Amino acid sequence: MPGSQARCRARDRNNVLNRPEFLSLNQSSRREQAGGEGRGSSGDSSEGGPGADGGGVKDTSRWPEQDCMQLNPSFKGIAISSLLAIDISLSKRLGVCVGAHGPGAPLRSMVTLLALTGHALLWICGTLICLWRSSTLAGQEVLVNLLLALILDLMTVAGIQKLVKRRGPWDFPPSFLDYIAMDMYSFPAAHASRAVMVSKFLLNHLVLAVPLRILLYLWAFLVGVSRVLLGKQHLSDVGCGFALGFLHFSLVESVWLDSATCQMLISIGAAWS
Repeated sequence: MPGSQARCRARDRNNVLNRPEFLSLNQSSRREQAGGEGRGSSGDSSEGGPGADGGGVKDTSRWPEQDCMQLNPSFKGIAISSLLAIDISLSKRLGVCVGAHGPGAPLRSMVTLLALTGHALLWICGTLICLWRSSTLAGQEVLVNLLLALILDLMTVAGIQKLVKRRGPWDFPPSFLDYIAMDMYSFPAAHASRAVMVSKFLLNHLVLAVPLRILLYLWAFLVGVSRVLLGKQHLSDVGCGFALGFLHFSLVESVWLDSATCQMLISIGAAWS
């Protein structure tokens, strides 16, 4: 007898279905067994037990979701996970200017300066200075709308970043300027959104020669790429930032403030100062 009991215990331990990750496979058999035992005890109590209600015993054995292994994930989940993995892998490979001894270390200073040209504080302060020095109504109208577009872009991107809270591919802590501009997370790329919005705005409201227009498009693209080279953002973050910047430009153009409204806003700002 002791030998047969030891063999039974060894067989139970070697049974692969008793492992935790396969508990969901024999869940139905255990429920059927529990249901059979419940019906048997219900029959006994209905014959002579005072606590019988005649309706049978309810099956209370329920397996929590975290104990059940998902053996058939959906195609959508597999596709999203694969795209995210490719995005992270490519972004890390393109981060050649991350370290001081990387393959792009000689270009790190230039790439950092290029990324700085898309910072929010630079554009907001520059717009305020130009607005203060401007003396024409047309120029003030354009500058006030540009300032509102920059504030809209700053608040929208900061709100989405706070909601998503996605870290960069190298998870660098944000700098002091990033804290001021509320650019603390990776998705979406604030610099890319701002560069596209500003470039579209300037191309639409300034008369520029063809070489300058090409340089403005190239600047917006390189600002987004510079953030990937520095390891601050993923490729998907920059792509979504480009799309968001174009959306902000379209929104500002649709609610364009006329000269009278801009003069009223300027007078209110001057009174507060």
